Amino acid sequence: MDEIQRWATGTDLTDGVAERLMARLVELQATTDRSVHLCLTGGRIANRIYSAFADLVEGSGLDTSRIELWWGDERFVPTEDPDRNAGHTLAILARTLQVTPAHTHAMSAADGVTDNEASALTYAKELGDTVFDICLLGMGEDGHVASIFPNHPSFEETTHTVIGVNDSPKPPSSRISLTVPTLSRSREVWFLLSGAEKADAVARAYAGDPTLPGGVVRGRERTLWIVDRAAGAGLPHHECTF
Repeated sequence: MDEIQRWATGTDLTDGVAERLMARLVELQATTDRSVHLCLTGGRIANRIYSAFADLVEGSGLDTSRIELWWGDERFVPTEDPDRNAGHTLAILARTLQVTPAHTHAMSAADGVTDNEASALTYAKELGDTVFDICLLGMGEDGHVASIFPNHPSFEETTHTVIGVNDSPKPPSSRISLTVPTLSRSREVWFLLSGAEKADAVARAYAGDPTLPGGVVRGRERTLWIVDRAAGAGLPHHECTF
């Protein structure tokens, strides 16, 4: 099921998603004794959401020991490189979450290693048959999600769960990414979309354009399109929530 949630501005979106994510995680924990699996995305908007989310943890009822964190993709750079997604995210979430190795599944860094394919295989073994309860995804102006790009070999991969991505259209050129089938086995996919420059890609992806990674990735139970007014300009209005 596809749903649209609109916010007036990127700032409104940031705060609203943080609150909705907290409420949903608490709700999911109430229905199971297992850990809840959350797949994270990188980027400016996502990091703002994580910061707002971290501020909500105290008094929320969230059992932080029953949250397992995964990543949809990673730039294959050294640990201390500022381009690395996990470094930013963990620094934010560690303020209020129990960020322990057992519950934090970051992708390998390129610390003296040059083979991103081997690192992808290691992550695939760690991932196994894990199904994400919620998978957060951004989307580029070209319709890419995670590090799966249109008109690129990464988009054609269907047999592996995790791949090394080379010659990425966006720097850095070497990356690790979950594949389209892996992302699409998530129970819920939440697209986090802000900015007028993405409006065309968002509209095409929502309509199911098969030439865009964002057009084919869907959650098994729910796909939530969370947009600000600018990014959602081309989406139908009769399906909106406010």
